[in-house]
Amino acid sequence: MNGLLATLVALTLSMALVPALMRIAPRLGMVDRPDPRKVHAQPVPRVGGLGIATGAAAGILLVLDLDRTVASFLFGGAVLVLFGAWDDRREISHYTKFVGQFIAALAVVYWGDIWVSLFLFVEQPLPPELGKPFTVFAIVGMINAINHSDGLDGLAGGEALMSLIAIAYLAHIAGGVKLVLLCCSVLGGLLGFLRFNAHPARVFMGDAGSQFLGFALGTFAVLLTQQINRTVSMASAGLLLGLPIIDILAVFAQRVYSGMSWFRATKNHIHHRLLGVGFDHYQAVVIIYSIQALLVISGVLLCYETDALVVGVYATVCGAVFAFLTVAERRGWRANRSGRQSAVAALLHRFSSHTLVTKGPMLFVEISVPLFFVSASLFIARVPEDAMPAIAVAAGLLAFGLLFWNLPTAPYLVRLAVYGTAAFIAYVLYGSTLPAAGPAWLTFAYLALLALAIALVIRFARDVRFGVTPTDFLIVVLVAAAAVFSRRWFGDANIVQAAVTMVVLFYGCELILMVGSRKWSGVLGAAAMLALGIIGTRALL
Repeated sequence: MNGLLATLVALTLSMALVPALMRIAPRLGMVDRPDPRKVHAQPVPRVGGLGIATGAAAGILLVLDLDRTVASFLFGGAVLVLFGAWDDRREISHYTKFVGQFIAALAVVYWGDIWVSLFLFVEQPLPPELGKPFTVFAIVGMINAINHSDGLDGLAGGEALMSLIAIAYLAHIAGGVKLVLLCCSVLGGLLGFLRFNAHPARVFMGDAGSQFLGFALGTFAVLLTQQINRTVSMASAGLLLGLPIIDILAVFAQRVYSGMSWFRATKNHIHHRLLGVGFDHYQAVVIIYSIQALLVISGVLLCYETDALVVGVYATVCGAVFAFLTVAERRGWRANRSGRQSAVAALLHRFSSHTLVTKGPMLFVEISVPLFFVSASLFIARVPEDAMPAIAVAAGLLAFGLLFWNLPTAPYLVRLAVYGTAAFIAYVLYGSTLPAAGPAWLTFAYLALLALAIALVIRFARDVRFGVTPTDFLIVVLVAAAAVFSRRWFGDANIVQAAVTMVVLFYGCELILMVGSRKWSGVLGAAAMLALGIIGTRALL
């Protein structure tokens, strides 16, 4: 359950920090302003990467010891976040960014001893004199691949999410606990950010986030194939990392062919080309998600096949994508010639901006979530002995936020404590060695009703800025897939039950804190305080 704990801690911290960072982004100078190369028309804070990295680091430090592998990864990630935040504030040159990227890559390769010795189509291991420099350049390449794929709302984050889950799964079945925990921590930080990055994005991850994610993916792929499971095909790393690799290679090849600078920003990435042939934002993101999912799933299913077969599958999928785009561009084909809204976008807008208003579902959310906090705290079978510090911190934040609500920071403190309480309840309910006292079917029925009520609020409330997005569909699909395959993948459905409970509760809490009145936000905070008091009392008994 340490993986779930790391995910919950990282997610909670990221989800609470991102709104606070968004508020102070203008004072930090970390705002992405529109220009001809970008697709957004309004200034957007680009501080999400700070939330991702902070949440991930908290999860890692909570569940892992600081050996050379972990320490080198945290050091490299911190360097990239610093250089990335510098770029997000002042737009530094590509060469300056390369300095930070090479420092990070050199740290994990030469200090952390994470490098490529087994190479595709080569039977003998590479000597360190070749393998280590190659690994440095490969990790730097992956950093830039994710950085350049961050061109549409939710795109880079969604692609990275799928790759991280696949790497974590393959590490899990090979017994690579350390890598699983690293992946879970980064996943939590990323999930907390994605809720605010869905189109139309309220925050961007910026270079701090995209470089950190690219660094994590490159490092984790090397760890998986070179240390955790050396029997997998070396070529499977390409499938697991997916579309960003071939995208940046194709862009560089086109720039070299056209005699352009390698580092000059252009609009010839796959997402730009999809927009260019008439697909709208939603369609482009869903198409790229689908291709990435196909590649990642193929990487999992074909991980023990020959390098030749894996490379062939990767080349076939990517070749089909570029062939379609090339033919469409040359023939002037347009996805939406009439200029009308696409079916995908129309469906999503119907879910999020219907003219009708229904008060019942929102009232159910506002009443039932606080009640669940209190009742669940009574049915917890066992409270971990070391939980008191976390309970005391959450209770302190709640007390301060509720007593001094008019302070600018108070709502963020309440949000952090409420999310933390929801995550803690989900973890302890299903993480205990003893079964919960309450009937499982009753909890399942309540969560199903809560999810339905949240969907109805989103469907019918006119003024709710809580639209359903491709990112939400991605999360739902991933949770559903985990529920279907939980026994096969994990051998224990408790992990999935805790994850589903956490996801539904987080959406319910976010709905109350964002849409509900101050009264109901206060009720939710008071219920969280009472639940923490009950849990803390039981921990002391």
